Parts: sequence; C-alpha cells; structure tokens
Amino acid sequence: MALKHEPTTPDSIQSALRVLELVARRGTGVTETELSRDTKLPADRLTPLLRMLRREGYVEQIADGAYVTGESLARLSSTHHHSQALRERLQHTLDGLRDSIGAAVYFSRYEDGEIKITDVAEGPRTPKVNEWVDFRSSAHASAVGKSLLAQLDVDGRRDHLSRHRMARLTSRTITNERVLLNRLASQPATVPVLDLQEYAVGTVCAAVPVTAGAAVGCLALSLPVEHAHRLREAADTLNRGAAPVLLSLSI
Repeated sequence: MALKHEPTTPDSIQSALRVLELVARRGTGVTETELSRDTKLPADRLTPLLRMLRREGYVEQIADGAYVTGESLARLSSTHHHSQALRERLQHTLDGLRDSIGAAVYFSRYEDGEIKITDVAEGPRTPKVNEWVDFRSSAHASAVGKSLLAQLDVDGRRDHLSRHRMARLTSRTITNERVLLNRLASQPATVPVLDLQEYAVGTVCAAVPVTAGAAVGCLALSLPVEHAHRLREAADTLNRGAAPVLLSLSI
C-alpha cells in the first residue's frame, strides 16, 4: 500500500512540536516572549497554541508565568509507557470531542490493508453507530472508509476494492467502482468526507484525515439522521479538533 502523496505535517503541528522542543530543552521554564523570539511565531499564533498545549497537558505554567514540560508530554516521551500514554491521550481527546460536538467520535487506522476502528468515545446521549456490516468490508459506504481510502494512491484503492465487494447497503450506497474512485480522487484533503445514510439508514457520518508519518488514520463522528442539520458544523468542529490527535501521534 502506498500513499497518494508524501504526507506533510500541518504548520500548526510543526510549530507545536518546536514549542515543545524548546520547553523540554529549558527544564527550568521558558517564557512566552522567549518562545515567540525563538520560534518566530507572532502572539496571535503562539498564544492559542500554548492554550491548546496547556489544555492537553503538554505544558504547564508555573508561578512566574514560564512554561515547563507537562505530564502528557513526559508520559508520551517515555519509551516504556508510550503506547499506553498514547491510548489514554487519544481517548481523552475523543471524549472531549464527543462532549463538545454532541456525537459519538471514532479514531480509525488503515493497517495491513484493512480498516480498523481502534478508539471510540460514546455515551447514553451519543450512541455509536450499529455496526450491522463489518466496517472492514464497507469502506465504500462509510465516511471512515472513504476518508482512509482517499489517503491511499489509486493502486492502493483498487487493491482494497478488489478484496471487498461493493455491496449495496442502502439505497444511497455507491456500488460503481469507477464512480467511487472518481469521488475519492476529487475529494479535497481539507474537506470532511460525509456519509448521508450510505452505510446505515437513520445515520449520517463525517470523517477527517489524520495522517502522521507513513500512518494513515482518520477521525469520524456519527449522528442520528434527525440531527443531520448539525452534520456540517459538527464536521468542521471535528476537523479543528484533529490537531491534538495529530500532535499526539507525532510525538
């Protein structure tokens, strides 16, 4: 499986990693003024970035206002606890997105030629979608699947579809491979992929790519169809919320 293009880290994530590098290097603390000087980031970019890093526990602000390494960064930087810390951080972020969006939220990866939903944040008022058809065999119909396939090159997409028949799951499901491949090819990387009752009647979904290094992943949400009017706004919120996930995967 090959990527459609060489993945690049968004500027905001590069800036966040640079800030974390400087904070970690200055163990006794570094001020916002010093960070602005060393990163060449203006205040209108650095301030909200530091706010996000504090919220996610990557940095802490001490009595004199300087920033030091936070617990989340210390745990993710640990060789022994990295995997567990990453799972905990991802779950924390998904739970926050679930509560702010008011929808079930999912993190998925494309590994070994298959779709894997690895983490879910749901609740009594935000139930996850009923997996009535295995997500591994329904990439053509789900927002998760289409987002992941869109991050592969054409050969990778064709290979996946050759192993999973494009079954009609609802009256809205795309079952024509050429139509699906054309849709995937024209999907802008910055625009959420939508599923309007293509996987299951009564459910709408959206997904946004989360690509770190050679790993292909995505964030997704699902809503009952009676909340379909909230889908695009929810998808935009999900897109903005992808930064902490990408940062966790990049550390």
